Amino acid sequence: MTRTAERGSVSIEVAVLAPAFIALMVLAGVVGRSAVAAEALDAAAHDAARAASISRDSDTARQKALEAAQKQLDWHGLVCANDLDPAFTGSSPGNESSFDDAFSSSVGTDATVTVTISCLVSFKDVTLDILPGMESERLITAQFTSPLDRYRGRQ
Repeated sequence: MTRTAERGSVSIEVAVLAPAFIALMVLAGVVGRSAVAAEALDAAAHDAARAASISRDSDTARQKALEAAQKQLDWHGLVCANDLDPAFTGSSPGNESSFDDAFSSSVGTDATVTVTISCLVSFKDVTLDILPGMESERLITAQFTSPLDRYRGRQ
């Protein structure tokens, strides 16, 4: 067999393997962005719960938690496709209660506040329309619980 019979085989191999390589690179981008977003949301939920737990009343706690979460997401460079609207819950000794009830519990009582944050992460800039079944966005959620200081006055 002569070398002229193999002429053009590299072009065919590249044409066959290029779409698979591009799809693999897109998948790596989606997985990487999901991991970074999950880490940023965990940090944001932690900061939000901590900011809420050191506040003296529930209204201030909601405001401070939202500010802390947004600051953390900005620092990580994560932009959510949805509005940042944290969910606030609370508990006091052995009972599931509302966020407001946790702040109105008496001094000396164990109480916690929980902040849940959901972010719709967009992949529209890294996905390809030609890949069937590829999602263009994913909802990622993080939650963190922080205790209220049991000896600090509350309103």
